[in-house]
Amino acid sequence: MAISFFKPKAGENAVENRPIIDLQNVNKFYKTAVGDYHALKEVGLQIEAGEFVSIIGKSGSGKTTLLNMITGIDRPSDGEVWVNGTGVHGLNENRMARWRGKNLGIVFQFFQLLPMISVLENIMLPMDFCRMYTLSERRKRAMELLELVELADHAHKLPTALSGGQQQRVAIARALANDPPVVIADEPTGNLDSKTAESVFALFNDLVAKGKTIIIVTHDSALAKRTHRTALIADGEIVNEYVAKAIPTLTPSQLLQATKLARIQSHDAGAMILAEGTNADTFYIVSKGTVEVILPRANQSDVIAVQLGPGKVFGEMEFFHEMKHRASVRASEAGPVEVIAIGYEQLSELLDQSEVTREALRQMADRHQGENLSWRGVASW
Repeated sequence: MAISFFKPKAGENAVENRPIIDLQNVNKFYKTAVGDYHALKEVGLQIEAGEFVSIIGKSGSGKTTLLNMITGIDRPSDGEVWVNGTGVHGLNENRMARWRGKNLGIVFQFFQLLPMISVLENIMLPMDFCRMYTLSERRKRAMELLELVELADHAHKLPTALSGGQQQRVAIARALANDPPVVIADEPTGNLDSKTAESVFALFNDLVAKGKTIIIVTHDSALAKRTHRTALIADGEIVNEYVAKAIPTLTPSQLLQATKLARIQSHDAGAMILAEGTNADTFYIVSKGTVEVILPRANQSDVIAVQLGPGKVFGEMEFFHEMKHRASVRASEAGPVEVIAIGYEQLSELLDQSEVTREALRQMADRHQGENLSWRGVASW
C-alpha cells in the first residue's frame, strides 16, 4: 500500500521537549442563570507523541469540555493548551480552523459525513479546505486511505449506502486526510455492534503503531483499559491515573478525593525511601520509575525481593500489620522515582467509604505478608 504517514512536526510557537498534548492549569467557566458553572478545574494533562489514551467519565463530568479545549472548539477561561507545539489558547478564529485541519483528525460518534457527495469526495474535503496536495494527489491519497480502511470498492457510493461500521471507517479515513499527528475520536464505537467496534479499535491500534497519537473519549471502561493510558475525569477534575490504577474499586468521586489527599514525593536514583523497622504511617503508589523492596542478608549484600513499577503499591502491609516497616524500599539505580503518598489517617477515611476496597487491600496485605516471610527464608539461606 502506498499510503504513508509522517512523524509529528513541531508547530508554530514550538517548545522543545513539550508533550504533543499539554494542558496546564486549565479552567473553564460557563455563565448560567444561577451563576458561573466551573466545568474544568485546574486541569493538567500531558500526552506524549505515539500514545493511545482514553478519556472516561460520567455524563456531565467534563469530557466534552476537555475535548473542546484540545481541539480549539472552545477556549479555556484561563490556563494554557498546547497541541503539537502550538499554543491553541492563543490562536484567533481565522488561524484556528486551518491549524485544526492540518494538526487534528476528528472522528465523531455520528460520523458527520456529507450525504450528498461520494465517500471519496468526503475524504478529499479536508485536503481541499487546507489546500494540501495537488488535485491529482488528493484523489490518489483518498483512494489509498480507503484501501487502508478496506473500503476502496465503495469509493463512489454515497455514505447512506454504507453500514454504520463502514461509515465510521470512512470517517477515520477522512480524519487522516491531511496526515495530522493527532487523531481524536468522540465515542467512536458508541453506535456500533461489538464485532464492528472491535475492527475500529484494531484500526486505531494500527495507526498508533504507525506513529499517530490517538485520543478516544468513551463511556466503555473495558475499551478504555485496552489503551496505553486512561484519564478519568470527575466533576471537572482529572483523577491521578496511578491512583485509579492502584485502587480501582473506589468510585470516581472517591478517586478524586484520594487524588486531592495525595502528596507527590520525588527520590533520586538509589535513594532510600523507607527503612525496615521504622514506624509506618504512609501508603505509597509508584507513579514514575521503579522501586526495589530489599531485605538484608548477614555478611552479604542486600537481596532485592521485588521491583515495583508505576501503579504498584507499598505500605499497605504495614497498615494492616503492626504499623512497622517490614522491609526497606529504595529507588532503583536505573533512574529517579516519583511516588504518591497518602497518610494512613487519610487512607482509613477512604476505606471507611468503600468496604470492598478495604477488603481488597487487606487481602493484598496478607498476601504480601506471606511473600515477605518467604523472601526472608530465601535471603537467610
